[in-house]
Amino acid sequence: MVGQNPIKLNAGWVQSGVRECLSPHFNARPKGEVSLLVIHNISLPAGCFGTPYVDQLFQGCLDLEADTSFGELKGLEVSAHFMIRRGGEIVQYVSCDERAWHAGISEFQGRQGCNDFAIGIELEGTDLIAYSEVQYQALLRLTLALFDAYPMLNMDRVVGHSDIAPGRKTDPGDSFDWLKYRDGLTQALA
Repeated sequence: MVGQNPIKLNAGWVQSGVRECLSPHFNARPKGEVSLLVIHNISLPAGCFGTPYVDQLFQGCLDLEADTSFGELKGLEVSAHFMIRRGGEIVQYVSCDERAWHAGISEFQGRQGCNDFAIGIELEGTDLIAYSEVQYQALLRLTLALFDAYPMLNMDRVVGHSDIAPGRKTDPGDSFDWLKYRDGLTQALA
């Protein structure tokens, strides 16, 4: 249930109930603005869940020998603010007050460079495998906390990576139930 264990932020960090896994891949937001929430998906290797490799990628210490597909990730410097694992665990990598490197070349409502003003949440998953119920519950709790902490965020400013980088990105994919997520937000905000 969304109302259980509300999440609270202080200075961009969740205060309890999440695992911190600090990433060096961030910098200052140019205007300090947070006005967009971007939903992504990730799995390393592709389609494999519960591995340590996403944490390693975001920390800049991915063992490139661990899987043949990792060679293409050499030198990649990326991060997100959060990841929600299949079991509902929330991991925070970067303060929401800082700019994580998750959106890449992107545009929202005519404004380029979404990393400048967006928070990125990765869901452990793929475009085609359904997300777990506990992931949706954790995502709802986290979204509500972000709405509370950053007044410019609202339901109209929550998008998928595919929305801000069409043709380049497809996540969170057809497997993400936008209706379920938005209905959950609507009910929680009523």
